[in-house]
Amino acid sequence: MGHGGDVIAELTADHREVDEMFSDVEHTTPADERQTAAERLTIELVRHSVAEEEHLYPAIREHLPDGDLIADKEIADHARIEKLLKDLEGLDAAGPEFDRIIAVMKDEVSAHVRDEEGTLFPRLRQACPQETLDELGDKVRRAKKLAPTRPHPGMPDTPPANRLLAPGAGLVDRARDFVTGRGR
Repeated sequence: MGHGGDVIAELTADHREVDEMFSDVEHTTPADERQTAAERLTIELVRHSVAEEEHLYPAIREHLPDGDLIADKEIADHARIEKLLKDLEGLDAAGPEFDRIIAVMKDEVSAHVRDEEGTLFPRLRQACPQETLDELGDKVRRAKKLAPTRPHPGMPDTPPANRLLAPGAGLVDRARDFVTGRGR
């Protein structure tokens, strides 16, 4: 969850971690272990998305001439993925609908990652001084620690509302996770 480095290194490391988590979900056979792997994937995707929405996309809006269009597209990607995560909640990991949603979600996440790593991150690196990228990396790591661990499709996805509400939702989610043992 916290890898170190500037924002691009941090988020790229998250992307590799999510790739491994998808592989875990796809290649785990007992349904209960598969469910746990999917819960870990959900936790990481939600934390990652919240941190990007709180810090990366505002920086994109600020530093890139077409930043508003890019940020809006990225947030729309997140909304589709969050809906899939919500649909996945409560499904039987041994059922066909679980497999279908995982496959669709993997396609969505993979396309999003390719876009960020292939286009967005290089443009951001060119537009921002290293100090700014380092500060953003620190902010993203802090945000992930406080972020929700469950999908909340109705929550705001842009500042300032998301920065105000996410830590509270995160606290409630982490308490629920502790009590239920989710994600262990």
